[in-house]
Amino acid sequence: MLLLNLLGGVALLIWATRMVRTGILRAFGERLRGLIARATRHRLAACGAGIAAAATLQSSTAAALLLTSFAERGLIALAPALAVLLGADIGSTLVVQAMSFDPRPAVPALLLAGTIVFMVSENAIARQVGRVAIGLALMVLALGMIVTASAPLRENWLLIEVLAHLGGEPLLALGIAAALTWLVHSSVAAVLLFISLALGGVLEAGLAFTLVLGANVGSGFIPLGVSLRAAPPVRRMLVGNLMFRTAGALAALPLVDHAAALLALVDADVARQTANAHTLFNLLLAALFLPLTGPAARLLRRLMPDPMPAPGEQKIGHLDDAALDRPTVALSGATREVMRLADTVEVMLREAILPFEQAHAARREAIKRLDSEVDRLQEEIKLYLTRLTRGPLTDAQSRQAFDLILFTTNLEHVGDIIDKTLLELAAKKHRLRVSFSEEGWSEIKRLHTLAVEQLRLAVAVFVTRDPEMARQLVLAKEQVRAIEREATENHLRRLREGTLASLETSSLHLDILRDLKRIVAHLTAVAHPILESKGELRSSRLRNAPAEAVRAGSVPT
Repeated sequence: MLLLNLLGGVALLIWATRMVRTGILRAFGERLRGLIARATRHRLAACGAGIAAAATLQSSTAAALLLTSFAERGLIALAPALAVLLGADIGSTLVVQAMSFDPRPAVPALLLAGTIVFMVSENAIARQVGRVAIGLALMVLALGMIVTASAPLRENWLLIEVLAHLGGEPLLALGIAAALTWLVHSSVAAVLLFISLALGGVLEAGLAFTLVLGANVGSGFIPLGVSLRAAPPVRRMLVGNLMFRTAGALAALPLVDHAAALLALVDADVARQTANAHTLFNLLLAALFLPLTGPAARLLRRLMPDPMPAPGEQKIGHLDDAALDRPTVALSGATREVMRLADTVEVMLREAILPFEQAHAARREAIKRLDSEVDRLQEEIKLYLTRLTRGPLTDAQSRQAFDLILFTTNLEHVGDIIDKTLLELAAKKHRLRVSFSEEGWSEIKRLHTLAVEQLRLAVAVFVTRDPEMARQLVLAKEQVRAIEREATENHLRRLREGTLASLETSSLHLDILRDLKRIVAHLTAVAHPILESKGELRSSRLRNAPAEAVRAGSVPT
């Protein structure tokens, strides 16, 4: 029962820590990302952003994982990223500092307020704040459980022997603490566990300090472990953070006894001593390595260079950073990548009709993988062109860069409609085991064929910028709108007539028609800048659109 109570307290501590972190990320994640993005131009500001992020998230690991999205997209250099992580190490100690005082009187208020806010409020952020309050209360309760459960261990002869051996083997103690921290995936939870064991009299101050050093090393492994397959910039950043922590811990290991004696003079409470040791170590770590982030970044780039692409491996080869000072070359390369993006979206759109005919999950998954590739390509192209526009460009070049970004954004929206709605509708159709009426299915396939043709015409308009083809694109949209309206009216007629297949598939049928019309609308947007420059486009219609051509459906493609 003693062991069960102890493990139960540890499990509750881990759960509560993650509960708090999840609530804060959902409520304030975007603001924290913005804070990091704004503060990375100066080393001290980057360190301060790391402190704020980790203190808010109650985890340096969570702050590190937040930072990986910036590193993957090339939005932060390696040196400032290392500064943010040094600050995050300090920020996570502030949580431990707060918990090292006696917060038990606040538990009932936290539980009551958190539960009321979470259950009554309809505001998403307020509900997450309520979740955070409940998590904080559970963390305090978990610490109390651990202290109570560990009290009898003070007289256990086997544990006394083990701890005495660990006290004489600091490297072993450090390694065990690092492994435990990696296992629970939280340095805050691990340090609070060591504090509670020290409060229970199980750990002496010197051994508790050694275990805290191990927790700092172990927390460096956590984000690295989940990012082993990440891009080289991410791995360099996380390896650098681990190198800082490990070097600092090994340097501090011989000074543990001296630190214990010094901190005992400041505060007699062993919980406060351990929390102070944790904070002091990370403050010294930042003071030592913050000036060295630049040299460390250069060393890491030499030790972990970008891998050479394998022969035939498909990469984004036309977005060359070296061409950013030659806008014409850079725009040409970006245009070639946009064409590759358009080809991928065309494959997705052409194949999207097939999952409605056959219930092949593998085909849907293949199309979903293509959407992931579309998202990646669009992001790379957008960021490349954004960097290009920071330099001197002519008005025509600026306009071309903007049009490229706009077209890739619309193509990405088309991919999302296919992935998030059409494929889900196909899965729902087979899950419900229903079939479209023969007439209804023919209408859907006709509209799908027009959407594919519209995509091909949109790409041709984008490449040639021919006003006549742009007019055809807008006229074709009007034709699609008319066909969609006619198909909807026919479907409603079949419902009135009591056609069983139409009754069973009504919501599916109308949703598919709507989504295909949305796709066409996104594709037609490429014609608007061309026609606007010629003065041929009003707010939503061609100025001299041949209505008879639209009514007749005789629009050339």
